[in-house]
Amino acid sequence: MSKLDDEILTLMKRVTEQAILPRFRKLAEGEVEDKGGNDPVTIADKESEVLLREGLSRLDDTIDFVGEEAAHADPTILARLDSPCWIVDPIDGTRNFACGKPPFGIIIARADGGLAQSGWIYDCLSGRFCVAHRGAGALIDGERIFSRGSGKNPPVAAISLIFMEEARRQATRRHISPNYQLVDIPYCAAEQYPRLALGENDVSIFERTLAWDHAAGALWLEEAGGRVARPDGSSYRVDEWDRKGLLGAATPALWDELAARYAEM
Repeated sequence: MSKLDDEILTLMKRVTEQAILPRFRKLAEGEVEDKGGNDPVTIADKESEVLLREGLSRLDDTIDFVGEEAAHADPTILARLDSPCWIVDPIDGTRNFACGKPPFGIIIARADGGLAQSGWIYDCLSGRFCVAHRGAGALIDGERIFSRGSGKNPPVAAISLIFMEEARRQATRRHISPNYQLVDIPYCAAEQYPRLALGENDVSIFERTLAWDHAAGALWLEEAGGRVARPDGSSYRVDEWDRKGLLGAATPALWDELAARYAEM
């Protein structure tokens, strides 16, 4: 790993120890809010984002910062995704964290030109650390990782229906679900992308594609040899934050199969 990777890991560990784990299963009344649409935020999310912003600024204060909670408070911040920026999800999997269960993690990406150039994903409980830099491969805990399918027939699919409109939800159930072995989604992109690379899941469908959820994971899975793209085959871009639909797969062949079925919906 590079010096920057080591510095990011140190920052993620420190934030986990200071702002996240002390609140795990200890959230008091009033420390969990709903941002709307069953999208919770906790005091730990807010405290974590402040610490991450401070730490990343010390690493490089020449680029913008786009944090999930800051962008929720001020949507104009999303315009920064067009420029060189840090993209941060201070706690990915807040729904799980607020319920006192895993998985949840911290996600950081560094983007330029509308594309993630680097990504870091940290599992706050296990300490698993995923790293990717564009064109340089993907790592888990410092070891090179190569994505693989589960080898199961039918393939294993984790399909998120949460943010789909009802018509698309029903179409997914008719045209896609019967062709796969369905498993529960983890409600956590920091967990879903590793599952795709490590042979646990073969494919995933995401409806909502916010940059803090997907920038790092999409880059990491592609650098591992999987594929993540829009249903039409176009690349995932962080500056298309309001565009819906994203397909992820452990291998390009599995992606092609899923995309063909998706096109029939």
